[in-house]
Amino acid sequence: MFYFENISGKKVMKSSVLAGLNHFFTTRESVIKTKEAEFETIVQSNRKLFEQYLGAKLIYPSQTHTSNVEVAIVGKDNYPETDGLILTNKEQAVFLNFADCTPLIFYDGNIAAISHAGWRGTAGMIGVKTVKKMVREFDSNLENIKCAIGPAISFCCYNVGEDVYRQLITTVKNPENLYEIRNGEIFVDLKGINKRQLIEFGLREENIDVCPYCTVCNNDLFFSYRKENATTNRHSAVIKL
Repeated sequence: MFYFENISGKKVMKSSVLAGLNHFFTTRESVIKTKEAEFETIVQSNRKLFEQYLGAKLIYPSQTHTSNVEVAIVGKDNYPETDGLILTNKEQAVFLNFADCTPLIFYDGNIAAISHAGWRGTAGMIGVKTVKKMVREFDSNLENIKCAIGPAISFCCYNVGEDVYRQLITTVKNPENLYEIRNGEIFVDLKGINKRQLIEFGLREENIDVCPYCTVCNNDLFFSYRKENATTNRHSAVIKL
């Protein structure tokens, strides 16, 4: 279940499925990523506040809508063309940034990861690739991996073209209830597709928590690329072991 908390007066969101992991999703008031000058001061202030709260330096990759997954390394800050980052050390705090795309946070009790699943990342099955890397390189047990699927554009608002629809729907064996035709337009459930991919790969359904908030409908809480005319402001998913 998702719920709101405050960190030094700044509203963030957390998931009970990730109990034991220091994590949160930022909101508009706790923003830590922007390219807009009027937000830069608040971003720097918030980032400093959260680094003090976490007791670690915040790092993030250069997201480019790939399905590339890397491992955070102490002393390394630059992760080009990376949309998934696995955290195995306690020295760093990792965050990835979103404005309609789907945030995925994974935790197995020992290590954690964040993946950025826009439609391209979802079509590339970045969530499954992240889990595979956790299992293959760090002996994570599929049955122990928990996943929080964070705030993103929801089924109600996400209409796509035929080509995108086909790329997304072919990633699951069972596409039931993951798309609809409304007045001639195709709507897809991006959160639901990511969840279905993970379940079909072997994650337990009860270990996956899906955020009910839509970034378009709940634009007062979260940023939306579609609704806000390509805003560069982002809400973020943050983890610290």
